[in-house]
Amino acid sequence: MLKLRDSFFFLPILCFCFVFIVDGSVHEYNGEKFVGKGNAFVVHGGSEGIYSSFADPYNVTATIGDSYIRFEKVTFRRPKEAANFSSEAIQAVVFEVEDRDSIGGSAYGGQRAVCCTADLAKLGVCLEGEVIYRPSTENPNWPKVFGISFNGDDEVATLRSRSIKITKTGMYNLYFIHCDVNLKDLTVEGKTIWKNPNGYLPGRMAPLMNFYGFMSLAFVILGIFWFSQYARFWREIFPLQNCITLVITLGMLEMALWYFDYAEFNESGIRPVGITMWAVSFGTIKRTVSRIIILMVSMGYGVVRPTLGGLTSKVIMLGATFFLASEVLEVVENVGAVSDLSGKARLFLVLPVAILDAFFILWIFTSLSATLNKLQARRMTVKLDIYRKFTNALAVAVIVSVGWICYELYFKLNDVYNEQWQSAWIIPAFWQVLSFSLLCVICVLWAPSQNSMRYAYSDEANEGFDKDDTTLTLIKPSSTPMKDFKSAAEARPVQGHNGAWNGDLEEDKTV
Repeated sequence: MLKLRDSFFFLPILCFCFVFIVDGSVHEYNGEKFVGKGNAFVVHGGSEGIYSSFADPYNVTATIGDSYIRFEKVTFRRPKEAANFSSEAIQAVVFEVEDRDSIGGSAYGGQRAVCCTADLAKLGVCLEGEVIYRPSTENPNWPKVFGISFNGDDEVATLRSRSIKITKTGMYNLYFIHCDVNLKDLTVEGKTIWKNPNGYLPGRMAPLMNFYGFMSLAFVILGIFWFSQYARFWREIFPLQNCITLVITLGMLEMALWYFDYAEFNESGIRPVGITMWAVSFGTIKRTVSRIIILMVSMGYGVVRPTLGGLTSKVIMLGATFFLASEVLEVVENVGAVSDLSGKARLFLVLPVAILDAFFILWIFTSLSATLNKLQARRMTVKLDIYRKFTNALAVAVIVSVGWICYELYFKLNDVYNEQWQSAWIIPAFWQVLSFSLLCVICVLWAPSQNSMRYAYSDEANEGFDKDDTTLTLIKPSSTPMKDFKSAAEARPVQGHNGAWNGDLEEDKTV
């Protein structure tokens, strides 16, 4: 008797596909070859979160509010030397992730199979050479399974164009599967179009378009505040504030480009490679510059030291390495065909960025400790107060980041099949919000003002102490000649052990 187990035999493939965001809602197939999995040959056609179609109270068919998966010119091609016989069916299987257990089966508790075997065919539960599936308990019309066969000497077989309307919100998967060993060199061409009610953005990416819109507005507000102060007190600007201006400008450009990238993607269904590349590059530059600036501030650049001295080359080298590692990772994740990457390859790209980030954090806090000690030793109370606030903000950001990383790992470990895809957008959005929050703190601490130069570096000979009347009084230079000053010092009475004043008359006589 047919028994369906709890796991689908190519669930590891599903797990792998869910880790990555596909690079478009128009999924194109350019001669992809079928891969043997168990007793079946498989091509992964796509995985996306799709929201259900809008309700139509007037029963009028409308494409604007419809969600669907449309097959257009999906063609299967076999080699000429294999085109001398009729083949078994090549089937397209579309299912929602909750129905994954309805695909495949086994006879008498044996090895699980996707293709119907002779034993299963004898039981009358399937047709030999076809995909095993059973109707969903919630919707008998799902999963959708349909296919086509080669006739005679035909080298090409084309699926009839069709659209599958989505009436239930979920994570949908498409696989092309055949069970004919004579078609091991079969390839697939054509495309499928996946659409949500509001456009072509994949469901897990759709909320990010609005998010980047709000972030663009937030950067504009921050920019208005900063640039107005910058223009008002431009005579008091010091180098650190110019660096902050650069980061704000890069952030505004990055958020705007990401918004336009998602908006264009939503309209056409094809991700605009040019805009995506610019967005990725500006984002990587902003993150690199931000880390370098925080490191420079931690070292006291522009505040307690005029240059970084011999550390300049090391800082530049670390920044350049971080930029290259981050750029490669971001390009692969957002521009390239990321679904072709293996898990190990992606891990290989993530690890360098994580290690460099950890090195940045270690160097920043080590430098901050040294700078705080120097400020305290020199009694620069105003600068010391600012650096303490900056240290506290940075420490909070690091603690929150570690906590969020732990939550992210927990989220992914408990969402193996991406069933919580509707809330997955929060994970990348959080990092943008945290980065923006830290930038706001830096802007408040070092905002341009009429006293900006008070926080800037000046000659150490003139800034041995901060001019803070509440803590100490500086001795003004005396107009008394040096000889007189020396005489007065030497004539100062000294109290002996017996409590009497000694040496006054003798010193006067000597002078």
